[in-house]
Amino acid sequence: MTNPAFEPDTAPLEILPRDLSAYRQGNTGIPYVHRFDSGKPGPHVLINAITHGNEICGMVAATHLLDTGVRPRIGTLTVSFAHVEAYEAFDIDRPYDNRQLVHNLNRIWSAAMLDGPEDSPELRRAREMRPVLDAADFVLDIHSTRAPVQPFWVYNEMDRNTALASAVGAPQVHLVMPQDKFPGTGVMGYGRHGDPASDSGGALVVECGQHFARSAAELATDVTLRFLTHLGLIDQPADAAPPPAPQRYRLLEVHMVKSEDFRFTRPVIGFETFDKGELIAINGAEEIRSPVDHCTIFMPTRMPIVGREAVYLTQAI
Repeated sequence: MTNPAFEPDTAPLEILPRDLSAYRQGNTGIPYVHRFDSGKPGPHVLINAITHGNEICGMVAATHLLDTGVRPRIGTLTVSFAHVEAYEAFDIDRPYDNRQLVHNLNRIWSAAMLDGPEDSPELRRAREMRPVLDAADFVLDIHSTRAPVQPFWVYNEMDRNTALASAVGAPQVHLVMPQDKFPGTGVMGYGRHGDPASDSGGALVVECGQHFARSAAELATDVTLRFLTHLGLIDQPADAAPPPAPQRYRLLEVHMVKSEDFRFTRPVIGFETFDKGELIAINGAEEIRSPVDHCTIFMPTRMPIVGREAVYLTQAI
């Protein structure tokens, strides 16, 4: 698909997929899922990579844990590669096309979808991985973005998630998602992880930067180690810096692509701001306008596909 309103991405492909076949067997009976129990009381922490097939940084962080023999001193550590089928569909000439095969794996974690009649590679994998999410107390789901924007946390708006992201530290920016605004149900919203009545644990997404940037892979690894350190599974690095003061944005609206001629009114990559009433995009017969002053956009689509997300509208908290 081509759209003259959108320029092709020119970001360099610094980090590319590697063969993951050596990690298939795991030790849980679920392909590409590895679990290490310390035998001592403590939290069960899940580090989840490749929820989307072209988000390479999570693979780097997960393989770092496995290749360097990281083991928990308390509790349990699980390391998973979620969507290897999409990951293996990578084409260097079309490096954005293997984000998903049918469904977005980060939108289908509701009982209605998982127990429903539909079928797809993503639904089959999510159903296979349900016990992995059920067992975890804390979840770090590692993602990246199509554009080289500053990294940020994403989490459902709950005190336990806010406290967890703030304690782990960088990235400084937090995208806070009210329960009724998130499109579909993500990994971080599955089961008790998305239940406001649950009084323990926490589930975060970290967006580490551009998909194929070396800096995104380095940040993914650093965040993973700091996440495990905060929860007590590994020792605190001697040179750990104090966490930065968070800069939070609350999601106001999510707009879906309704027309193939969807277009923004100016070139955007994310974090651009708009005044109240200012026209942000044309979506077929619909105008998308800023609902507030200083509206900041997140994750604008790189190529509009009808039925997929177009742009997130937020406001600084």
